[in-house]
Amino acid sequence: MRFVVVFFAFIISHLTFCQNDIITVKDTSYSIKKAVLFSTFIPASGQIYNHLHFAPKARGRNNVYWKVPLFYGVLGFALNNLIQNQYTQKTLKEEYYFRLDNNTNLYSEYANYDLTGIVSLTKDYESKRDQAILLLGAAYLIQILDAGIEAHFVEFDVSEDLSLQFRPKLLNSSSLGFGINLKFN
Repeated sequence: MRFVVVFFAFIISHLTFCQNDIITVKDTSYSIKKAVLFSTFIPASGQIYNHLHFAPKARGRNNVYWKVPLFYGVLGFALNNLIQNQYTQKTLKEEYYFRLDNNTNLYSEYANYDLTGIVSLTKDYESKRDQAILLLGAAYLIQILDAGIEAHFVEFDVSEDLSLQFRPKLLNSSSLGFGINLKFN
């Protein structure tokens, strides 16, 4: 008798979890790894790759082109600061060594500074150069991370068929609680 009850419980549980819909095979041309690799080699190209694979029903998710000029703007700003600060720091070092050897000025814009002022300016521009390197690296890594995170949401369902409702519920004659309804249509 126990065997028959277990057998019918197994059959009923199996039938309740069977799928009635036809399973469709997912398009395998899209890859999260490709989005990350594209952004690694060409900055912001992973965002464009993700945009091309968004589902047409994903309202509001199609407009990721605004990120491309933002990333290139930050990368260009950091690279420009890096180049300018490196050049200024290099000319300050040349001025310092020229003054040590000849006791005259090499560049006229630094004529008002003494040797300690030149050393102080050199350290300031080295610090600014290092900050520009950190900004460049951070912006580069952030755009790679953004492409990877966004790639996980390319096939995320944002349709109107999803709903979550909180409703008050009477548990017994003296207790009040909340009920949660989650619908997937």
